[in-house]
Amino acid sequence: MFEAFRRWRRRRIVEHAELDPVLWQQTLAQLPFLSGLSVDENERLRQTVILFLHDKSIHGAGGLTLDAAMPLMIAAQACILVMNLDIEYYAGWVEVIVYPDEFVPAMEYVDEDGVVHTDHAPRAGEAWLQGPVILSWADVAPRTDGDGVNVVIHEFAHKLDMLNGDANGYPPLHAGMKRQDWVAAFAAAYADFCRRVAADEDTVIDPYAAESPAEFFAVMSEAFFEIPHAVQALYPLIYTQLQLFYKQDPRGRLPM
Repeated sequence: MFEAFRRWRRRRIVEHAELDPVLWQQTLAQLPFLSGLSVDENERLRQTVILFLHDKSIHGAGGLTLDAAMPLMIAAQACILVMNLDIEYYAGWVEVIVYPDEFVPAMEYVDEDGVVHTDHAPRAGEAWLQGPVILSWADVAPRTDGDGVNVVIHEFAHKLDMLNGDANGYPPLHAGMKRQDWVAAFAAAYADFCRRVAADEDTVIDPYAAESPAEFFAVMSEAFFEIPHAVQALYPLIYTQLQLFYKQDPRGRLPM
C-alpha cells in the first residue's frame, strides 16, 4: 500500500512540475559528462531532478542570491548519482546551502591524544551526517575541461557513504554485490594511490583521494562520472565496483 502511494505521489509531482525545458537543455549542455545520455536516461535524470528539487531546500548564504538556473545546475549533478537507484537514497535531510566561494566552517575535532583542535581551513564543499550539503558556487559553476573534479558529485557521494554511518568509503551495497570484492578492490587501489601521491607521481585523479578511504571513494566517484576511461585504465576493479554500485557505465556514453 505504501509503495503504491509513493509511486502515485511521485507521478503527481513530476506531472505538475514546472521545469523549464529550455533551461533544462541549457543545464545539460553546460555539463559535458552528461552529453552522452540516451533519451531514456535523460528522462530518468529529469524526473529525479524534479523530485530532488521538490524535496530539498536549496538557498544561498554569505550574500549569494540564487537565480533559476543555479539550483537546477546543482540538482542535475547531484541526481546523476542516483538516476538508476532511487531518490530515497537522499532521504533524511532537506537542505543544500550555497556560498559564493570557499567557506570557512569553524569545526572542532579531538586528536588521538585527546587534544581539541579547531579547523578553519577553507572548503569548497561539505556534507554533514543527517544534515545539509554545503557548496561553494565558484566550484559548482560549470567547467568545460572535464578534469574529473566535481564538488557536487564529491559531496553527494559522501551522502551515499553516510547511509550506514560516518563516511568511511564503504557505503551500503546492493543485493548481489559482494562486500569482500568491494573491500579488496578499494583497499588495494587506495594503498597504491597513496604510494603514488607520496612519491609525487603525476596522477590524473585528484591527489586529494589519498586523504582517507572516505575521500578516496568520493574522488573516485567524481572521476567515474567525469573521466571514466581513466578510472578503468588505472583501477579496473574500482571501475567495476562503482559500475555495480551506481548501476551505470559512463564509458559507454563518453568518448575517450
